[in-house]
Amino acid sequence: MSDKVDPLVESQDASSDEGDITWTEEEEKALVRRIDLLVMPLLIMGFFVLQLDRGNIGNALTDFFMQDVGITQNQFNVGQQLLSLGIVLLEIPSNLILYRVGPSLWIGTQILAWGLVATCQAFQKGLAAFLITRLLLGFCESGFIPAGLFTITRWYKRDETSKRFAWFFIGNMFAGACSGLIAYGILHMRGIKGLAGWQWLFIIEGILTIAAGIVFITLFPKAPGTPVSLFGFTYFTERETQILHRRVLLDDPSKGQPRRNVSWAELKATLTNWRLLPHVILTIAGLAPSSVMMSYAPSLVISFGFERLQANAMTSIGAWILLVTNISWGMISDRLGRRGPMVTLGIFLLWGATLANRLLVESKNSNLRFGFLTLAIAFSANWHPVNGSWMSLNAETAGERSITMAVLIMSANTAGIVGSQIFQQQDRPLYRTGWSVILALITLSLVMSVVANIQYRLLNRRQKNAGKEFKFQY
Repeated sequence: MSDKVDPLVESQDASSDEGDITWTEEEEKALVRRIDLLVMPLLIMGFFVLQLDRGNIGNALTDFFMQDVGITQNQFNVGQQLLSLGIVLLEIPSNLILYRVGPSLWIGTQILAWGLVATCQAFQKGLAAFLITRLLLGFCESGFIPAGLFTITRWYKRDETSKRFAWFFIGNMFAGACSGLIAYGILHMRGIKGLAGWQWLFIIEGILTIAAGIVFITLFPKAPGTPVSLFGFTYFTERETQILHRRVLLDDPSKGQPRRNVSWAELKATLTNWRLLPHVILTIAGLAPSSVMMSYAPSLVISFGFERLQANAMTSIGAWILLVTNISWGMISDRLGRRGPMVTLGIFLLWGATLANRLLVESKNSNLRFGFLTLAIAFSANWHPVNGSWMSLNAETAGERSITMAVLIMSANTAGIVGSQIFQQQDRPLYRTGWSVILALITLSLVMSVVANIQYRLLNRRQKNAGKEFKFQY
């Protein structure tokens, strides 16, 4: 293994007397607020444009996308699977690169890369072009989310992460809330310069992503130990830098590993960690329905009897509520110091909304069906960031934490592969079978969340009896 300095912790032991530095609680709170205003907005911005570029295909469907490109619904589902497959295949390699080169350069480069692909989607024609662009988009986006989550764990203490994970996912959910409204406006541009509305959607949102990538590379600081951007922007004094570094090390000494690589032992320990299995299953089963809703929610609202472009705006209501439930779940989890019960509660509420959607599948009451679809969207993923924080807290080293976050997002994108095939062309417009499958998946996710809670309680009892200090979080 290399002994070169890890760019994520670079210069963290540059000061020999750093261990003697003291600071007040007010100083630390002021620094945390500044991190919140520097690091978090840039990460949230990256997640915002990622979700715009990943999810705008659902809005494009309402503007005759499949007819214009020349594909069927089942071929569209395959393209969505390839997007998720591309992410899954390169998730861990991407995080290994992150660990070597640092977030400022790697995350910024990723944003620029998928922004270019997203823009070029506007000019696709035929099945081959559609499949290739979806796969390329997946390749370029792979690793961004776990990289963002891992970067947050480097800047914040353990009891600060759940709330920041929830803030990070605001980028995703805010994009979901805005995408329908943005699409409602842009899709009216059909015919301008001879382009379809969905082409303008890809072009405008792709250019926005490229601009975001440039901003990220220019401004994002390298690490708590060297909080300077690649372009030399300095944000903290030497004393403040020492406090930033020391406070996270006192909370979790594993964050001070001066290594540039994840060790093979850490990689093996994470990939063979049986405790992650319930988390993986509950993530795949719980998020598969979310990927369906992301792609088909506007089309479902149209099937309820609402107008084509209006449906894009209406689906944003559930996404706005999801923003609120997401922030609430993160704040409550940090306040209570309990992640597992909040994950279970979130999935249980999603289960209830899904049951209602299945029971109402043949109802003629359009408003009632729209209301319960909105509730299903509102609780579709608010538990997901808390589950990520839960997994992160139970990783024993920084290297294991990095790979654990990659495993989490690989599971989420595997959910996308599963979810892409739930709504089949022959099952429309009511999707009776599809809603039954969704209910079964969320039931499985709920059971696995209970299993995860129980396993950590039993393991802590065993740790206590063995006289070991490490305590699993739940």
